[in-house]
Amino acid sequence: MKNYLLLLWVMVPAIIWAQAPDRTMYYSQAANHFEEALVLGNGRIGATVHGGVQSDKIFLNEATLWAGSPVDPYMNAEAYKHLPAVREALRQENYRLADSLNRRHLQGKYSESYAPLGTMYIEMGHGAETSNYRRQLDLSTAISSTTYQQAGVTYTREYFISYPQQVMLIKLSASQTGKLSFKLRFNSLLPNQVKTEANVFSASGKAPSHAEPNYRRSDNPLQYDPQKSMRFLTLAKIIAADGKVVRTDSTIGIQGGREAVIMVSIATSFNGFDQNPATNGKNEVALANDWLKKAEKISYANLRAAHIKDHQSFFNRVALQLAGRSSNASLPTDERLKRFAEGAKDPDLEILYFNFGRYLLIASSRTPNVPANLQGIWNHQIRPPWSSNYTININTEMNYWPAESCNLSELHQPLLGFLGNLAKTGAVTAKTFYNAGGWCAAHNTDIWAMSNPVGHFGEGSPSWANWNMGGAWLATHLWEHFDYSRDTIWLKNYGYGLLKGASQFCLDILVDDGKGNLVTSPSTSPENIFITTTGYKGATLYGATADLGMIRELFAQTIAAAKTLNLDADYQQKLSTALGKLYPYQISKKGHLQEWYHDWADEDPKHRHQSHLFGLYPGHHISVDQTPELAAACKQTLEVKGDETTGWSKGWRTNLWARLRDGNRTYKMYRELMRYVSPTPDTRYNGGGGAYPNLMDAHPPFQIDGNFGGTAAVLEMLVQSRSNEITLLPALPDAWANGSVRGVCARGGFVLNLTWVNGKLSKTEISSPRGGQTKVVYNGKSQDVRLAAKGSKVLVW
Repeated sequence: MKNYLLLLWVMVPAIIWAQAPDRTMYYSQAANHFEEALVLGNGRIGATVHGGVQSDKIFLNEATLWAGSPVDPYMNAEAYKHLPAVREALRQENYRLADSLNRRHLQGKYSESYAPLGTMYIEMGHGAETSNYRRQLDLSTAISSTTYQQAGVTYTREYFISYPQQVMLIKLSASQTGKLSFKLRFNSLLPNQVKTEANVFSASGKAPSHAEPNYRRSDNPLQYDPQKSMRFLTLAKIIAADGKVVRTDSTIGIQGGREAVIMVSIATSFNGFDQNPATNGKNEVALANDWLKKAEKISYANLRAAHIKDHQSFFNRVALQLAGRSSNASLPTDERLKRFAEGAKDPDLEILYFNFGRYLLIASSRTPNVPANLQGIWNHQIRPPWSSNYTININTEMNYWPAESCNLSELHQPLLGFLGNLAKTGAVTAKTFYNAGGWCAAHNTDIWAMSNPVGHFGEGSPSWANWNMGGAWLATHLWEHFDYSRDTIWLKNYGYGLLKGASQFCLDILVDDGKGNLVTSPSTSPENIFITTTGYKGATLYGATADLGMIRELFAQTIAAAKTLNLDADYQQKLSTALGKLYPYQISKKGHLQEWYHDWADEDPKHRHQSHLFGLYPGHHISVDQTPELAAACKQTLEVKGDETTGWSKGWRTNLWARLRDGNRTYKMYRELMRYVSPTPDTRYNGGGGAYPNLMDAHPPFQIDGNFGGTAAVLEMLVQSRSNEITLLPALPDAWANGSVRGVCARGGFVLNLTWVNGKLSKTEISSPRGGQTKVVYNGKSQDVRLAAKGSKVLVW
């Protein structure tokens, strides 16, 4: 406690006013909407800070606070008995009947929802009029701050969330003694009870035992069962250097002080995906109190220093620099966005957006086996859009596209660990829905590792509810992690078994199309609708291109993994044989890559999903150099779809254009990811993508995947790699003629530093923690590189 008397006021102004335009977000007014507020996180605790003057509103989240309890994977135990009827309808080309049977018999429950923990308010004891207001977030330190002047007094608040100590810290200061007065109160959309004692308040509550998705009408959307509901506890303690501590039954505060620190500790009873959080949950009271007691023994200065050191151990691994400065760089971030959308040049804003994606992954993905969800870890709604769940027909995977290339491999682990949970429930789903071995997952999942097709047993359209390739797509992340890390022990002990299981499911559901080709049946293409030659609009077919693209990638990766480990020669041959029999890609009469088995029209040619282009990105088996005709067909598909689409879809298309080696088109799309979107209360779901004032991706509404897609795309412009080849500056746009990047990772286990001048590579340094060999390609030339462990080499072109 005595350490807090040594809080240093003089440290704050330098922090508040320092601004690096490529890593600092700042605003000249408080946030009125979530989409204007600044987010903090340590991978478990999330906070959304509004920076209000009289009342500062802070939304609080905890990564494991979800509705629901362990899923019953046997919810539709005899669904598989209807599979032959669906396949027969497809064999007869009766797509209407296939749709009906697929919908009626091969669906299960919806996922549960990510819950908002509550809102903490800091009610300041002064008026609303201010001058010199500023709030900011320094991405390089993960510290946010708010400062303003009133009646000759400077007020400052500094916020961060410590990963080492697992608590949130808020330091409040006034420049004059006796001028700091405030009180804390708490509110939640969840049932809760607030208590105060001395200088601590506690808020205990529970999440729903079941929450209906926001898109499903229900007379009872939120259900609470004390035998199933997850519990939570929030503790807030005020540690004051001076002033008088005051409290009521529901508030605590300080009167007449100069400095104070608020320490917030949060815990839930979540104890694993297969444990009832009510009857077999963790002791959230003991956890929250333990974190609080340990943290308060450490001085604020030391907590802050440890936090910065921890954050920068990730953030400082990669650095991007682009030549040129803009006069707009000194403007507030929202104003920079507006001018950028009007065509202004602002290279530092382009770097800022890239850095923001890295920041978000560090802040939202550090909880074992609990990946970042649709909104990362930031949600303030009791029934959030799409349940703020894991939508695994693109969005969850997209969250992790920058993990390996951005040198954040450890932050991939929450997703990779979650796959072990999903494989357990997914094995039951594979058997009960498809009479198949291995494991699978469908359109959605949640913290309980739900794996069944959704739709509430017949309500959902098969176009999205019945898609079953989620496990196949997610499993490719296992190989990606190995391909970057070259950790054969991890591959042997964990990754390979999951790859093999996902491949086994795909192997078991493949059928002959009557022409000697293997296809999936039934099949859908995520969220899209075909039009047959007779005019029927449907979703269920056989042999959707997206299915087969994902299976191609998965089978090739599983074979490569088995060869790496010198395992399962017979299984390798089985997969190789099936791979050779998959129905080939087809190019339509209009020149684009067919999405359907037949050359059918799309109900919406500009549809936001482009899942049939999986083989180009994030897959690798379609490329401009190895399969030029297919790459050209992919390009034609993108031309038909156009550039105008939702936020996450634009992020995906940006990466696809990078893989097509069109740097200027990629750059155009990247700029459009930063198109200013106003945070209006009536958010349009189909209003076009862009960035909100706080740089969060606008689907709209907010989804975090577009941010991660944009960050991944930056590095796809600069470095592309396969297991044995690295291509440098493959899609460098004209606008980035001069620049450098440091710390970018490539497949094969390599790390690169690049510098380029006037659009030409001037220096390349390549290193490898484990050693290895690869071919480095630039501008039609190549060099073979072999490195010893921890070796490095400078390449001159």
